[in-house]
Amino acid sequence: MKWLWDPDTRKWFVPGMGIKRWFFLLFLGMALLGLGVSFLAREAYLNWVLPDTFYYLTLQFVPQVLRGALFIALAVSFVIIGVWKFNSALISAVRSRNHNGTSAGSTETESLVNLVYRHRFSGRGPGIVTIGGGTGMSMLLRGLKEYTDNLTAIVTVADDGGSSGRLRKDLGMIPLGDVRNCIAALADAEPLMTKLFQYRFPDGSGQDLVGHSFGNLFLVAMSGVTGSVEGAIHETSRVLAVRGRILPATLEDIHLVGQTQDGSTIHGESAITAAATTIKSVGLDPNHPEAYPDAVNAIRNAELIVMGPGSLYTSILPNILVPDIRISFLESNAMKIYVSNVATQHGETDHYTVQDHVKAVENHIGGSPFDFVIANTNIDKQLPRQWKSEPVRIDSGVNGKKSSYPIIAVDVIDVKNRYRHDPRKLADAIFNLYHESGKTTGQVDVSSQLLENM
Repeated sequence: MKWLWDPDTRKWFVPGMGIKRWFFLLFLGMALLGLGVSFLAREAYLNWVLPDTFYYLTLQFVPQVLRGALFIALAVSFVIIGVWKFNSALISAVRSRNHNGTSAGSTETESLVNLVYRHRFSGRGPGIVTIGGGTGMSMLLRGLKEYTDNLTAIVTVADDGGSSGRLRKDLGMIPLGDVRNCIAALADAEPLMTKLFQYRFPDGSGQDLVGHSFGNLFLVAMSGVTGSVEGAIHETSRVLAVRGRILPATLEDIHLVGQTQDGSTIHGESAITAAATTIKSVGLDPNHPEAYPDAVNAIRNAELIVMGPGSLYTSILPNILVPDIRISFLESNAMKIYVSNVATQHGETDHYTVQDHVKAVENHIGGSPFDFVIANTNIDKQLPRQWKSEPVRIDSGVNGKKSSYPIIAVDVIDVKNRYRHDPRKLADAIFNLYHESGKTTGQVDVSSQLLENM
């Protein structure tokens, strides 16, 4: 009976699925059919002489009430099994696809309920804008896309290392690494598309190809075909059936500049990461790049804005350092949620607490812009020493002052990789918070997960 408690099974009963009414009509038709058959059977029983075997076939030696219940239970079971098997066979033929990493003959079939759920609700979800970059953004998008297609991911273009940095230097293009990650996360062809877009050419591929990401080269080629980077992103998203939009924060050639605690200045995102020293603040060069207009409009029209997770100083903050992005974010009436990292990053956020992460954003953006902060509570296990990282904890002291934002404490860790968020857990936490908050219901009812303001 475990299937009764499966989340996918419970989806059948979600209001608005448009399924329950037809199941009711089906059972009503079966009931009427049974009633009609019973009338005919009664007529035959009264007027015809039936063989003795019918005495046993119709279970006449069993009390009528028990006999009726038995036949009803048997009929309902047959209907459920029949519908289930019919749908399984139908959906296997329509939506089955080769499962990456298995034998060629094996398949992975998406459940019918998830297909129906997505079809009915994907366009109804709130308009969500995510701000960040890196692997953290990818994890977030993989979870959110199961709830809605109304997604816009705004990503940084300050990367100057790896494949993106080489293409930036050689071709003068904005770095496309974070764009690639988001496309891979939102493409319906995942997980095969993820591996393809993230594939890096190994040694022996030729000096010009070694280390390059296939996804970056694909986007470069598409920009040549369409004539622009934004056209390349749009057309690639269309070809790969990306559910949502990916927008750069700016199309200008920007560089990240970091200030360390000892007063030193570090130029370049890759240099900041490689320096492995404590960062005090970051800025952009040039200081006032023009924001991508669609990104500004997306923020202004959003119902929910999620910032993070991701590398604090090199993935998240570069977005809001673009002046028009920062202004539109501060002026937006959307619910604003900050998702704290689950682990510190060596050289950037050593020993940072949840509140330290938020304070760094506040120092760069001005004020206290968030309605809620989501923080991980599953911190019992230590991270491997070679990671030079530790779980991000909630500071219970905060220098004796109360926080200006409520902290939602919930388990969002990926138990297989405690350096990452679990996409489904994180998406569940965000949507539960959104629907239970005063933004949609007029009341705040998140006390079970809400830590008292420190």
